[in-house]
Amino acid sequence: MMEGFAVDLGGTKTAAARVVAGRIEDRLQAPTDGQAGFLAQIESMAALLDRLGYRPGTRLGVAVAGRVDAAGRWQAVNAGTLTGIAGAPLLDRLRDRFGTEIMLRNDAAAATLAEARLGAGRGAGRFGYLTVSTGVGGGVVLGGRLLASRDGLAGHIGFVSSPFGDDPCGSGRRGTVESVAAGRAIALAAGTEDARAAFAAGTPRAAAAIERSAGAIARLCADLQAIFGLDRIAVGGSVGLAQGYLPRILDHLSGEPPLFQVELVPAVLGHDSALLGALLPDGPRE
Repeated sequence: MMEGFAVDLGGTKTAAARVVAGRIEDRLQAPTDGQAGFLAQIESMAALLDRLGYRPGTRLGVAVAGRVDAAGRWQAVNAGTLTGIAGAPLLDRLRDRFGTEIMLRNDAAAATLAEARLGAGRGAGRFGYLTVSTGVGGGVVLGGRLLASRDGLAGHIGFVSSPFGDDPCGSGRRGTVESVAAGRAIALAAGTEDARAAFAAGTPRAAAAIERSAGAIARLCADLQAIFGLDRIAVGGSVGLAQGYLPRILDHLSGEPPLFQVELVPAVLGHDSALLGALLPDGPRE
């Protein structure tokens, strides 16, 4: 059973937890300062862990937004978040600060692994996970192994091209799934403060923005099915789990040829997925 502590540093909030016998016993969170430098981000993790009773040398899993390469270097992928992070040697500094028993991975990859082994993906040999929130991320697990790459880019599926748009996203690419489907994109298209307000607005403009997002995610699911032949895809995130959103994706996916349709289910671990996935044993990199 999993034992130890975990940290999930995202673009908007940082959470930390104490895990006992595979369950989260205590959990704390604080806003993430996206402008903070590398060492300041580590100290923000340390502050939460200290409040949970963490002691250096205890097993620790860390999940972070952005790209983490095979050497443990941390690079922000979206230019609009974590602006003080640029290829920093995160794993080395974490070991200096907390001890050697550290596991480090991207937050969406951690959530993918947790859903695959502990949540909505149990029993699926070929599993995909999509988180639709402020951005769009996810990952793929094949035969129990998380698909990963030496440069840390594998799994950033929100940066795949989409026929639904041509605007740039934070990755620097144009016309990506994230640029049309993410919470930021929904709010911009709907003319609302955020995606939650768009879902509550009930205006034709908001409805069109949400529908376009769901269509882009459905097309992405069909693309993932064509590439990986998945048994199941779970959809999570604040937008992905918003009332009525998954049925919209399913409606669009039903228009694809049967060969490209894949079982879609809601993610079940919620905001704990990345924390639990941060502590799960890592599979070998492809």
